[in-house]
Amino acid sequence: MPISALPVPLRRVGYRVAHAGLRVYWRIARPQTRGVKCVVRDGDAVVFVRHAYGDRRQWELPGGGIKRGEDPRETAAREAREELGLDLEDWRALGSVESYGYGKRTTVMCFEAYAADRALTVDAGEIEEAGWFALADPPAPLGLDARVVLTRLVLAAG
Repeated sequence: MPISALPVPLRRVGYRVAHAGLRVYWRIARPQTRGVKCVVRDGDAVVFVRHAYGDRRQWELPGGGIKRGEDPRETAAREAREELGLDLEDWRALGSVESYGYGKRTTVMCFEAYAADRALTVDAGEIEEAGWFALADPPAPLGLDARVVLTRLVLAAG
């Protein structure tokens, strides 16, 4: 049975337990990881999400870890498809930043794509809330990765 077939409450518990386990591992092993953040735009508006795990109050940019052997641009496309239901192909590299948290160091590669419309089909197991916000007025509180990406890459290029 695919994970997406499980009831949303059960999937959310699974994400929370897995994230708690990863946090313990990260504090002990102190790994260097790689991930992507997706800046999905419609004009001056950008999609932000609140995850169903971790600090669920904070707003982040969609994204996730890069699978072994996966191209980072493909990771951005996969994450946008899985988390937001968006099938975007024209991803432009914005650069990368280093992020530190939970005892690990992550190289975050950032990509930007433009959506044809604002319709989102959110994965309710992983994402509690998603929305379009003006880049000049993002939601609060912003998560660490979103703050770093916006400050160092998006707004600096603006």
